Amino acid sequence: MNVSISTRQAYSEIDEFLGLLSEAERQEIPKKLREFFKNEKDRTYFKSIDKNIPIKEQDLKEETLAIIALLNLQYWCKDEEEKNRLKLIYAQNEKNYQALLCEKYNSNDIFKKEETKNINNTNSNMEIVEYKETIFKRILNKIAKFFNIR
Repeated sequence: MNVSISTRQAYSEIDEFLGLLSEAERQEIPKKLREFFKNEKDRTYFKSIDKNIPIKEQDLKEETLAIIALLNLQYWCKDEEEKNRLKLIYAQNEKNYQALLCEKYNSNDIFKKEETKNINNTNSNMEIVEYKETIFKRILNKIAKFFNIR
């Protein structure tokens, strides 16, 4: 399994984050999952996380924040109403993200923009060049016509 460096660094941040939790909170996450983060993390990447600073201000990777949100939803959030509220928020965030991607990478718009760029570029750089055969080329063509070679 090929895991990107960025993902391994996120696993390092998750492992550091889990180390800051109380034993009870840590035990709610399956041991296999905790071992997975520990084994797959980037051993050369170190991110210190301060308990006194909110997570939002820790400058963590997006992948790390996504994994923490998932861990919260799966293991730490006990209230069903809160879980449903979080699921709605995550679904809305995903919908907004997909709309942004669709707007940014809409295939119809990409081709329209590229087409107008090409039209503008070709109009401004268009020159008429007259093609003239050299005498040598004309003689060779006449000989080729005479022998019916072409």
